Amino acid sequence: MHWIALLPLPHAEAPAATEQDEALRLWSWRALQFTPRVALADGAVVLEISASERLFGGRRALLRQLFEKNKPHPSVEWSQGATSLIAIGRLLERLQARQHGAPGPVATPPAQLPLAALAAARAHLPTLQRLGCRTWGDLRALPRGGLVRRFGDGLLDALGQAFGEKPELYPWLTLPEGFDEPLELPAHVENASALLFGARRLLALLHAWLQARRQGALVLRLGWQMDRRRNGPTDDHLLVRTAEPTLDMAHFERLLAEHLAHVTLAAPAIALRLATVETAPLPGTSASLLLEDRRQGDSLHQLVERLSARLGAAQVQRVEPRADHRPERMMAWSAAVDAPQLIANNDHKTLGSGQKSLKTSKGKAPKPPAAAGSGAAEGR
Repeated sequence: MHWIALLPLPHAEAPAATEQDEALRLWSWRALQFTPRVALADGAVVLEISASERLFGGRRALLRQLFEKNKPHPSVEWSQGATSLIAIGRLLERLQARQHGAPGPVATPPAQLPLAALAAARAHLPTLQRLGCRTWGDLRALPRGGLVRRFGDGLLDALGQAFGEKPELYPWLTLPEGFDEPLELPAHVENASALLFGARRLLALLHAWLQARRQGALVLRLGWQMDRRRNGPTDDHLLVRTAEPTLDMAHFERLLAEHLAHVTLAAPAIALRLATVETAPLPGTSASLLLEDRRQGDSLHQLVERLSARLGAAQVQRVEPRADHRPERMMAWSAAVDAPQLIANNDHKTLGSGQKSLKTSKGKAPKPPAAAGSGAAEGR
């Protein structure tokens, strides 16, 4: 067996307790992409990966993907070992060395790990130190009978689990069926656009949840709770939709920014809540070598959704053909953002193509052009 223990590092931009709980949940959801054997132990996330190594191309490849850079996850310190307690012990030793400005050992032998790195021994540290015990090896060298009589079965059982002599049993973590996460804001927010700062943290959690479930988001609901001491509503929300399931949190962030720019808070906001309204399996990635199948920037539906959020759905329209023999009635205009099938069909096109059928206007809705061989097309 091979265990990984990881612990997110504190961040200065949020309260320590809130940030740590949020980061632990984020990393545990991320770990569930690689193995179902994920648990919380001694304040850290532990995962057993021996059964998953071949699936991801070996241990190094799995670890590289787990700790892949440029992800919206907080920094983390991690270690590994043959048992979860060895991995946790090495992790705590490295964190203690980091506090003193040293890099810390990478793989200390289990017998040389300090007693403070074993959770079951911490309550007995003064007594054990008077007995001359400083390391796991010193504790293991004591007579088993006297150890049980003096400290109970718990310490001996933990020692056996640490050295792989007894099985390690954990309540394995599972993903929630739906994503619905609250966030208490560190201060009252009076400008709706400032809610985007807290929404980014919730989007990072959503990204980990979607990845673990192999799903993409279609509709999100961002709600905010307002100060109850003010006269007026106590909560409000907005819905953000996208034409196809996506993991692109940067796109959702841009959509939220456009929507929040049009929102006026009735009272200062004190908390946020982000929930998924609709999700769907992610589409498969094309393996074609043809250049036209490769995306060259933002897709058409992302452009349409961003413009619709900024200008209003009625100001970004598409041509809709009609079954009528009269040229002036052979087409009509409708909101482009309400045409997910059309957008999905044109999704492989880039911003430089597929835009001829779209028109935007900051005034009234655009009118269709005149049909060939007839007078001016009839306005809406």
